Amino acid sequence: MIDSALQDPVVPARWTAEQYLRLVDDGVLGPDDRVELLEGVIVSVAPQNVAHAAGVVRANRCLTIAVGERAHVRPQLSFVAGKYSVPEPDLAVIAGGLDVSDRAHPRDALLVVEVSDSSLKQDRLTKAPMYAAANLPEYWIVNLRDGCVEVRRDPDPKARRYRSVTIARRGDVLEPIALDGVRIAVDDLLPSGIG
Repeated sequence: MIDSALQDPVVPARWTAEQYLRLVDDGVLGPDDRVELLEGVIVSVAPQNVAHAAGVVRANRCLTIAVGERAHVRPQLSFVAGKYSVPEPDLAVIAGGLDVSDRAHPRDALLVVEVSDSSLKQDRLTKAPMYAAANLPEYWIVNLRDGCVEVRRDPDPKARRYRSVTIARRGDVLEPIALDGVRIAVDDLLPSGIG
């Protein structure tokens, strides 16, 4: 009979956000380690292609201008989305001023945006339930493959899903539910030549 492989007793079967952030604080994980914690698993982040980078730049610019002083936009930075998740969403719109993030990574957001190309399955199947479980009111996937924005609203944290999923296309205007009066044109989110 063959014994199953032994697990390293120091490595947990499922990482918590606290353990993961300790790895960062202790220098085990550094800024060049392109990883994030998703549902207890440390996952590598794929390099960005030109379209993805363009989508992040466009979304960052239009959201920053649109929200003004009402909130601040954190691009590609750690966000604690529960006990076992510390993703680095492409953009997180956080209530309050810049000092809100001075002592800890945010645990709440008005809106989270992922720009998706090669990460589309992960953004739909892993991150959408994770953000719903964290009770984030709104989650957008800027879908570069299909040239649209997938808008998820009305989270059901227990079911780990959003009750409302709609598709916005070029010519449409999005109005984030937690930011009254803010309007974002889908055309401003999608790089030229997409959609």
